[in-house]
Amino acid sequence: MSIPVFGLGTFRLQDQVVIDSVSQALKLGYRAIDTAQIYENEAAVGNAIAQSGIKRSELFITTKIWIANLAQGKLIPSLRESLQKLKTDYVDLTLIHWPSPNGEVSVSEFMTELMEAKALGLTRQIGISNFTIDLMKQAIAAVGKEAIATNQIELSPLLQNRKVVEFAKENDISITSYMTLAYGKALDEPVIKAIAKQHDATPAQVILSWAIQLGYSVIPSSTKVNNLASNLLAQTLHLSAEDMALIATLDRGERLVSPEELAPQWDV
Repeated sequence: MSIPVFGLGTFRLQDQVVIDSVSQALKLGYRAIDTAQIYENEAAVGNAIAQSGIKRSELFITTKIWIANLAQGKLIPSLRESLQKLKTDYVDLTLIHWPSPNGEVSVSEFMTELMEAKALGLTRQIGISNFTIDLMKQAIAAVGKEAIATNQIELSPLLQNRKVVEFAKENDISITSYMTLAYGKALDEPVIKAIAKQHDATPAQVILSWAIQLGYSVIPSSTKVNNLASNLLAQTLHLSAEDMALIATLDRGERLVSPEELAPQWDV
C-alpha cells in the first residue's frame, strides 16, 4: 500500500467550515482526507464523508493520535473513538502526531501499540509525524522500517528539511509535507512568482508541484472552492530542472511550527 500523492488537510477547520471544505473537495475529486484527534473535527469530517455518498473503499482517511493518548491502554481506545466519530470501521493511515514530550511515553511503547491497532484492523497503515532522525531510528528499532508508511513533517520551499528527508528515503519511509505553502509566505517569493508566470500557473500550484516532483505527498487545505480546484491542477504541472534548482535555493530553515511544549530537538 502507498500514500496518496495529493490529499486535503483539515488543520484549523472546524464545524460547518470543515464540512463545507471536505464536501466541496470530494465533489472536485479529492479522495484523501487528513485529520487528527487534536483538530477536534473528526466528527464533522465523518459527517461530510457520510453525506458525500462516496464508497468507503474509494477514500483514504488519515488521523493522528494525540500525545495524551500515546500510552498503552489509551492509544487503541482513543483510535476506536476516532473511528466512531469518523463513522468508519477503519482508517487507512494512523500517525503518531507528535513524539511524547520529554519521552514520557517511550517510542517503543506507542509504536508497539500502533502496530497492535493495525493487527486489530483499526488502521491499514501506520506512520509518524514531526519525527527527527533520532526519533525515526527509535521507531524503526521498535517496529521495523517496513511498518512505517510515512513521516509527515513541516516542509516547504523555505524549510526543505533535507537531513530528515534523506534519512527517511534511505529507509524507504515516504515523506508527507504539511505547511507546504508556509502559511502562504512562500507564495510571495519572487522566484515562485516568476516560475508561476512562466508556466501560466498559480504560485500555489508551483509549490505543490515542486513537492510532488520531489516525491512527497501533499495535503493543502482551503475553504475556497476555487483554491481547492486550482490546487488539484498542481498534479499536472511539470517544472523544469532549472525551476526545481531555483526553488532549492529558497531553503532558509524557516520553521513555522515548533510548539515549545511539543517540539523535539530538531535536526538542523
